[in-house]
Amino acid sequence: MATHEERLAALGLTLPPPFRDEANRVRALRSGNHVYMSGHGPLGAGNVPMMVGKLGGALSIPEGREAARLAGLCTLSTLRTYLGTLNPVVRVVRVIGFINCAPGFNTPSDVLHGFSDLMIDVFGEAGRHTRSAIGVAELYADMPIEVEALFELGNGS
Repeated sequence: MATHEERLAALGLTLPPPFRDEANRVRALRSGNHVYMSGHGPLGAGNVPMMVGKLGGALSIPEGREAARLAGLCTLSTLRTYLGTLNPVVRVVRVIGFINCAPGFNTPSDVLHGFSDLMIDVFGEAGRHTRSAIGVAELYADMPIEVEALFELGNGS
């Protein structure tokens, strides 16, 4: 069976540089066998959004799914930097997605599929998770999505 790192490489995925924290917060925090991830959006170099706009406004659902996938890559980048490797992950436990919605857009869950699909691609069945998708009026720098996640690690990790 392929490791998570081998699966990531086989998918041809490159993780972006990890987000740089400010002094009063961290992007990942371990407690016992769990790593709690702060909110991640589709941020690129210099913490500049790779995509901006509201779903149901400037962005379509397929574009929103791509933004969610990019947010997932950013989340994995931070997780890998924090752990040194993705291989200790035994389960993606919980995901909460905040979707930047134009008035009347009421299917934020359709957008979060981009994140969820990436987790299953990388972690296989261990990538299936509980989740909530919440439509919001605004996000940092007009990002289309911000995602929090909870990962479980193996006992020997």
